[in-house]
Amino acid sequence: MTDYEDVCALVPTRNEARTIGDVVGGLHDAGVGSVLVVDGHSTDDTADVAREAGARVIEQSGTGKGQAVREGVSHIDSEYVLLLDGDDTNPPEQAPRLLDPLVSGDADHVVGDRTADMHPDAMSRLNRVGNRLINRAFTRIHGADYGDILSGYRAFTRQSFDRMFLSAEGFGIETEMAVECARHGIPVSVVPTTYRARPDGSETNLNPVSDGGRIILTLYSLAKTSNPLFYFGSIGAVFGVIGAALAAYVGYDWFANGVSHEVIVIVAGVSILFGLQLLMFGLLSDLFVTLHREQTRRIEELRE
Repeated sequence: MTDYEDVCALVPTRNEARTIGDVVGGLHDAGVGSVLVVDGHSTDDTADVAREAGARVIEQSGTGKGQAVREGVSHIDSEYVLLLDGDDTNPPEQAPRLLDPLVSGDADHVVGDRTADMHPDAMSRLNRVGNRLINRAFTRIHGADYGDILSGYRAFTRQSFDRMFLSAEGFGIETEMAVECARHGIPVSVVPTTYRARPDGSETNLNPVSDGGRIILTLYSLAKTSNPLFYFGSIGAVFGVIGAALAAYVGYDWFANGVSHEVIVIVAGVSILFGLQLLMFGLLSDLFVTLHREQTRRIEELRE
Protein backbone atom coordinates (compact mmCIF):
# COMPACT_ATOMS: atom_id res chain seq x y z
CA MET A 1 0.00 0.00 0.00
CA THR A 2 1.64 3.24 -1.13
CA ASP A 3 0.79 6.82 -0.35
CA TYR A 4 0.30 7.55 -4.05
CA GLU A 5 -1.44 4.53 -5.52
CA ASP A 6 -2.57 6.22 -8.73
CA VAL A 7 0.82 7.79 -9.49
CA CYS A 8 3.52 6.54 -11.84
CA ALA A 9 6.95 8.15 -11.94
CA LEU A 10 8.37 8.52 -15.46
CA VAL A 11 12.17 8.65 -15.68
CA PRO A 12 13.78 9.13 -19.13
CA THR A 13 17.38 7.94 -18.98
CA ARG A 14 20.49 7.47 -21.04
CA ASN A 15 23.68 6.16 -19.46
CA GLU A 16 22.56 6.86 -15.89
CA ALA A 17 23.68 3.58 -14.28
CA ARG A 18 25.54 5.48 -11.58
CA THR A 19 22.44 7.27 -10.27
CA ILE A 20 19.26 5.54 -11.49
CA GLY A 21 19.23 3.04 -8.60
CA ASP A 22 19.19 5.85 -6.03
CA VAL A 23 16.46 7.67 -7.94
CA VAL A 24 14.18 4.62 -8.09
CA GLY A 25 14.84 3.73 -4.47
CA GLY A 26 14.19 7.31 -3.37
CA LEU A 27 10.87 7.35 -5.20
CA HIS A 28 9.79 4.15 -3.46
CA ASP A 29 10.76 5.63 -0.11
CA ALA A 30 8.67 8.71 -0.92
CA GLY A 31 5.58 6.56 -1.47
CA VAL A 32 5.67 6.26 -5.27
CA GLY A 33 5.48 2.54 -5.88
CA SER A 34 5.17 2.57 -9.67
CA VAL A 35 8.24 3.73 -11.58
CA LEU A 36 8.68 3.51 -15.34
CA VAL A 37 12.18 4.00 -16.72
CA VAL A 38 12.49 4.75 -20.44
CA ASP A 39 16.00 3.74 -21.43
CA GLY A 40 17.33 5.73 -24.37
CA HIS A 41 19.68 3.06 -25.76
CA SER A 42 22.17 3.27 -22.90
CA THR A 43 25.60 1.74 -23.39
CA ASP A 44 26.04 1.07 -19.67
CA ASP A 45 23.99 -0.96 -17.15
CA THR A 46 21.21 1.63 -16.69
CA ALA A 47 18.39 -0.77 -17.55
CA ASP A 48 19.68 -3.60 -15.33
CA VAL A 49 20.27 -1.30 -12.35
CA ALA A 50 16.78 0.18 -12.71
CA ARG A 51 15.15 -3.26 -12.81
CA GLU A 52 17.10 -4.41 -9.77
CA ALA A 53 15.87 -1.30 -7.91
CA GLY A 54 12.26 -2.26 -8.68
CA ALA A 55 11.40 -0.16 -11.74
CA ARG A 56 9.64 -1.24 -14.90
CA VAL A 57 11.95 -0.61 -17.85
CA ILE A 58 11.16 -0.16 -21.52
CA GLU A 59 13.64 0.57 -24.28
CA GLN A 60 12.97 3.78 -26.14
CA SER A 61 11.95 3.22 -29.75
CA GLY A 62 13.30 6.59 -30.91
CA THR A 63 15.77 9.17 -29.65
CA GLY A 64 15.61 12.35 -27.59
CA LYS A 65 14.00 13.23 -24.28
CA GLY A 66 10.82 14.56 -25.85
CA GLN A 67 10.15 11.32 -27.69
CA ALA A 68 10.96 9.37 -24.52
CA VAL A 69 8.39 11.35 -22.50
CA ARG A 70 5.63 10.88 -25.05
CA GLU A 71 6.37 7.18 -25.42
CA GLY A 72 6.59 6.71 -21.67
CA VAL A 73 3.24 8.37 -20.99
CA SER A 74 1.62 6.09 -23.59
CA HIS A 75 2.67 3.12 -21.40
CA ILE A 76 1.20 4.61 -18.22
CA ASP A 77 -2.36 3.93 -17.05
CA SER A 78 -2.14 5.90 -13.79
CA GLU A 79 -4.10 9.12 -13.39
CA TYR A 80 -1.04 11.10 -12.27
CA VAL A 81 2.45 11.18 -13.77
CA LEU A 82 5.58 12.38 -12.00
CA LEU A 83 8.37 13.32 -14.41
CA LEU A 84 11.97 13.62 -13.27
CA ASP A 85 15.50 13.08 -14.54
CA GLY A 86 17.52 9.96 -13.82
CA ASP A 87 20.73 11.79 -12.90
CA ASP A 88 19.67 12.37 -9.27
CA THR A 89 19.70 16.16 -9.67
CA ASN A 90 15.98 16.18 -8.80
CA PRO A 91 15.65 14.87 -5.21
CA PRO A 92 13.09 12.03 -5.33
CA GLU A 93 12.25 12.62 -1.66
CA GLN A 94 10.64 15.91 -2.73
CA ALA A 95 8.09 14.12 -4.92
CA PRO A 96 5.22 14.85 -2.49
CA ARG A 97 5.71 18.58 -3.09
CA LEU A 98 4.71 18.10 -6.71
CA LEU A 99 2.11 15.36 -6.24
CA ASP A 100 0.07 16.85 -3.41
CA PRO A 101 -1.36 19.76 -5.49
CA LEU A 102 -2.46 17.20 -8.11
CA VAL A 103 -4.03 14.73 -5.71
CA SER A 104 -5.84 17.53 -3.85
CA GLY A 105 -7.22 18.90 -7.13
CA ASP A 106 -5.55 22.30 -6.79
CA ALA A 107 -3.69 21.96 -10.10
CA ASP A 108 -3.49 19.80 -13.21
CA HIS A 109 0.18 20.52 -13.85
CA VAL A 110 2.90 21.21 -11.27
CA VAL A 111 6.33 22.65 -12.05
CA GLY A 112 9.26 22.19 -9.70
CA ASP A 113 11.14 25.48 -9.52
CA ARG A 114 14.82 24.56 -9.39
CA THR A 115 15.90 28.17 -8.87
CA ALA A 116 14.38 28.13 -5.37
CA ASP A 117 17.28 26.02 -4.03
CA MET A 118 19.98 25.49 -6.61
CA HIS A 119 23.29 24.12 -5.43
CA PRO A 120 26.28 26.27 -6.45
CA ASP A 121 27.78 23.64 -8.78
CA ALA A 122 24.50 22.40 -10.21
CA MET A 123 24.45 24.75 -13.20
CA SER A 124 27.11 26.77 -14.99
CA ARG A 125 26.94 30.55 -15.09
CA LEU A 126 26.12 30.42 -18.82
CA ASN A 127 23.23 28.03 -18.15
CA ARG A 128 21.94 30.20 -15.31
CA VAL A 129 21.89 33.29 -17.50
CA GLY A 130 20.25 31.42 -20.37
CA ASN A 131 17.65 29.91 -18.06
CA ARG A 132 16.79 33.35 -16.65
CA LEU A 133 16.47 34.91 -20.12
CA ILE A 134 14.32 32.08 -21.44
CA ASN A 135 11.94 32.30 -18.49
CA ARG A 136 11.60 36.05 -18.91
CA ALA A 137 10.96 35.63 -22.63
CA PHE A 138 8.31 33.01 -21.93
CA THR A 139 6.51 35.30 -19.48
CA ARG A 140 6.62 38.17 -21.97
CA ILE A 141 5.49 36.12 -24.97
CA HIS A 142 2.92 33.79 -23.41
CA GLY A 143 1.69 35.90 -20.51
CA ALA A 144 2.26 33.31 -17.77
CA ASP A 145 4.92 32.94 -15.09
CA TYR A 146 5.75 29.32 -14.27
CA GLY A 147 8.96 30.08 -12.42
CA ASP A 148 11.23 27.61 -14.21
CA ILE A 149 9.78 26.39 -17.50
CA LEU A 150 12.92 24.35 -18.29
CA SER A 151 12.58 22.25 -15.17
CA GLY A 152 12.48 18.53 -15.82
CA TYR A 153 10.92 17.93 -12.40
CA ARG A 154 7.16 18.20 -12.82
CA ALA A 155 3.92 16.32 -12.33
CA PHE A 156 0.69 16.32 -14.30
CA THR A 157 -2.59 14.54 -14.83
CA ARG A 158 -2.97 12.21 -17.78
CA GLN A 159 -6.02 14.20 -18.86
CA SER A 160 -4.09 17.48 -19.04
CA PHE A 161 -1.23 15.79 -20.90
CA ASP A 162 -3.65 14.44 -23.51
CA ARG A 163 -4.79 18.00 -24.23
CA MET A 164 -1.28 19.01 -25.24
CA PHE A 165 0.15 18.89 -28.75
CA LEU A 166 3.79 17.94 -28.23
CA SER A 167 6.26 17.32 -31.03
CA ALA A 168 9.71 18.20 -29.64
CA GLU A 169 12.19 15.34 -29.84
CA GLY A 170 14.81 16.65 -27.42
CA PHE A 171 15.02 18.95 -24.41
CA GLY A 172 12.45 21.34 -25.88
CA ILE A 173 9.71 19.12 -24.45
CA GLU A 174 9.58 21.12 -21.19
CA THR A 175 9.17 24.36 -23.14
CA GLU A 176 6.37 22.86 -25.22
CA MET A 177 4.56 21.65 -22.13
CA ALA A 178 4.75 25.11 -20.57
CA VAL A 179 3.44 26.73 -23.74
CA GLU A 180 0.59 24.22 -24.03
CA CYS A 181 -0.40 24.86 -20.40
CA ALA A 182 -0.57 28.59 -21.09
CA ARG A 183 -2.41 28.14 -24.38
CA HIS A 184 -5.09 25.79 -23.02
CA GLY A 185 -5.43 27.48 -19.65
CA ILE A 186 -4.39 24.37 -17.73
CA PRO A 187 -4.22 25.12 -13.98
CA VAL A 188 -0.53 25.21 -13.07
CA SER A 189 1.09 25.29 -9.65
CA VAL A 190 4.75 26.14 -9.04
CA VAL A 191 6.50 24.57 -6.04
CA PRO A 192 10.07 25.09 -4.81
CA THR A 193 12.45 22.19 -5.33
CA THR A 194 16.15 21.56 -4.89
CA TYR A 195 18.48 21.19 -7.85
CA ARG A 196 21.62 19.24 -7.06
CA ALA A 197 24.90 18.92 -8.93
CA ARG A 198 25.45 15.77 -10.92
CA PRO A 199 27.59 13.17 -9.13
CA ASP A 200 31.21 12.83 -10.19
CA GLY A 201 31.54 10.61 -13.22
CA SER A 202 28.01 11.33 -14.43
CA GLU A 203 27.97 13.12 -17.78
CA THR A 204 25.19 15.45 -18.87
CA ASN A 205 23.33 14.81 -22.13
CA LEU A 206 22.50 18.52 -22.49
CA ASN A 207 24.54 20.77 -24.80
CA PRO A 208 24.01 24.33 -23.51
CA VAL A 209 24.62 25.94 -26.91
CA SER A 210 22.83 23.68 -29.39
CA ASP A 211 20.02 22.59 -27.07
CA GLY A 212 19.65 26.12 -25.74
CA GLY A 213 19.29 27.41 -29.28
CA ARG A 214 16.63 24.79 -30.04
CA ILE A 215 14.73 25.72 -26.89
CA ILE A 216 14.72 29.42 -27.82
CA LEU A 217 13.62 28.57 -31.37
CA THR A 218 10.85 26.34 -29.99
CA LEU A 219 9.70 29.08 -27.61
CA TYR A 220 9.53 31.63 -30.42
CA SER A 221 7.96 29.36 -33.04
CA LEU A 222 5.17 28.31 -30.69
CA ALA A 223 4.23 31.96 -30.20
CA LYS A 224 2.45 31.97 -33.56
CA THR A 225 -0.44 29.99 -32.07
CA SER A 226 -0.43 31.32 -28.50
CA ASN A 227 0.55 34.96 -29.10
CA PRO A 228 0.35 35.65 -32.85
CA LEU A 229 0.49 39.41 -32.35
CA PHE A 230 3.98 39.08 -30.87
CA TYR A 231 5.10 36.50 -33.44
CA PHE A 232 3.97 38.29 -36.61
CA GLY A 233 4.40 41.74 -35.08
CA SER A 234 8.06 41.11 -34.25
CA ILE A 235 8.78 39.92 -37.79
CA GLY A 236 6.85 42.86 -39.20
CA ALA A 237 8.81 45.22 -36.97
CA VAL A 238 12.09 43.89 -38.37
CA PHE A 239 10.97 44.52 -41.95
CA GLY A 240 9.60 47.92 -40.98
CA VAL A 241 12.87 48.97 -39.38
CA ILE A 242 14.85 47.76 -42.40
CA GLY A 243 12.54 49.66 -44.75
CA ALA A 244 12.70 52.83 -42.64
CA ALA A 245 16.52 52.65 -42.48
CA LEU A 246 16.75 52.28 -46.25
CA ALA A 247 14.31 55.15 -46.77
CA ALA A 248 16.33 57.35 -44.41
CA TYR A 249 19.51 56.56 -46.34
CA VAL A 250 17.87 57.37 -49.67
CA GLY A 251 16.46 60.64 -48.33
CA TYR A 252 19.79 61.71 -46.89
CA ASP A 253 21.73 60.92 -50.07
CA TRP A 254 19.13 62.75 -52.18
CA PHE A 255 19.16 65.97 -50.17
CA ALA A 256 22.88 65.94 -49.34
CA ASN A 257 24.39 64.74 -52.61
CA GLY A 258 21.54 64.83 -55.11
CA VAL A 259 21.90 61.09 -55.75
CA SER A 260 18.75 59.04 -56.29
CA HIS A 261 18.42 55.34 -55.59
CA GLU A 262 15.32 54.10 -57.37
CA VAL A 263 15.89 50.42 -56.67
CA ILE A 264 16.54 51.01 -52.97
CA VAL A 265 13.40 53.16 -52.79
CA ILE A 266 11.36 50.25 -54.15
CA VAL A 267 12.94 47.82 -51.69
CA ALA A 268 12.31 50.21 -48.79
CA GLY A 269 8.67 50.71 -49.79
CA VAL A 270 8.04 46.99 -50.17
CA SER A 271 9.72 46.26 -46.83
CA ILE A 272 7.62 48.85 -44.98
CA LEU A 273 4.38 47.65 -46.59
CA PHE A 274 5.21 44.03 -45.84
CA GLY A 275 5.93 44.91 -42.22
CA LEU A 276 2.58 46.69 -41.90
CA GLN A 277 0.78 43.73 -43.47
CA LEU A 278 2.37 41.33 -41.01
CA LEU A 279 1.32 43.59 -38.13
CA MET A 280 -2.27 43.64 -39.40
CA PHE A 281 -2.20 39.87 -39.83
CA GLY A 282 -0.95 39.52 -36.28
CA LEU A 283 -3.80 41.68 -34.97
CA LEU A 284 -6.41 39.60 -36.81
CA SER A 285 -4.82 36.32 -35.71
CA ASP A 286 -4.74 37.52 -32.11
CA LEU A 287 -8.46 38.28 -32.33
CA PHE A 288 -9.19 34.78 -33.64
CA VAL A 289 -7.08 33.19 -30.90
CA THR A 290 -8.91 35.19 -28.23
CA LEU A 291 -12.30 34.16 -29.60
CA HIS A 292 -11.19 30.52 -29.79
CA ARG A 293 -10.05 30.55 -26.17
CA GLU A 294 -13.34 32.05 -25.06
CA GLN A 295 -15.33 29.42 -26.96
CA THR A 296 -13.16 26.64 -25.55
CA ARG A 297 -13.64 27.96 -22.02
CA ARG A 298 -17.42 28.04 -22.44
CA ILE A 299 -17.48 24.51 -23.87
CA GLU A 300 -15.46 23.22 -20.92
CA GLU A 301 -17.81 24.98 -18.50
CA LEU A 302 -20.79 23.28 -20.15
CA ARG A 303 -19.05 19.90 -19.93
CA GLU A 304 -18.41 20.38 -16.25
